[in-house]
Amino acid sequence: MFSLYRNSEKLEALQLLQKVGLGDFAYQQCRSLSGGQKQRVGIARALMQHPKLILCDEPIASLDPKSTRTVMTLLRDLAVNDGISVLINLHQVDIAREFADHVIGINQGTVVFDDSPAALTDTAVANIYRKQPVAEEVGVNG
Repeated sequence: MFSLYRNSEKLEALQLLQKVGLGDFAYQQCRSLSGGQKQRVGIARALMQHPKLILCDEPIASLDPKSTRTVMTLLRDLAVNDGISVLINLHQVDIAREFADHVIGINQGTVVFDDSPAALTDTAVANIYRKQPVAEEVGVNG
C-alpha cells in the first residue's frame, strides 16, 4: 500500500504462502480464512523470520481432523526437510504418537515421560495425566 515492504520481501511472502498451501489465497483478507488456513498463515509469518526453532502452543486445538493433519504434516515437513526444530505443546496423544519424533510428558512441573512416541504406552499416558505421578517414573531416559 505505502511500499512498506521491498519487492524481495513480497516475493518471499508469496513463496511461503505457496509452501504452506495458500498461494491461491494471497490476496484474501485473513478474516475470510478458515481456522486451519489461519494457522498456516501464522506458520508462513514465522518462516519469514528464518527461524531455527518454531514453538507451537496447541496449534491444532480448534481444528477439524483434515486441517489438523494438514498443519501437523506441514510442521513435520519443516523439521524434516528444512531442518527447523519444531517444539509443539499439545494434549492429543494420538497426534503426538503419529507426528512426533520425541515426546516429553510433564505432570505438575515434573518430567514423567521422556522417550520416543513408540514408548508412549497407555500406562505412560495414564501416568502423565494422573493427579499425582507414580513414584517410579515411566519411560524417562536419564
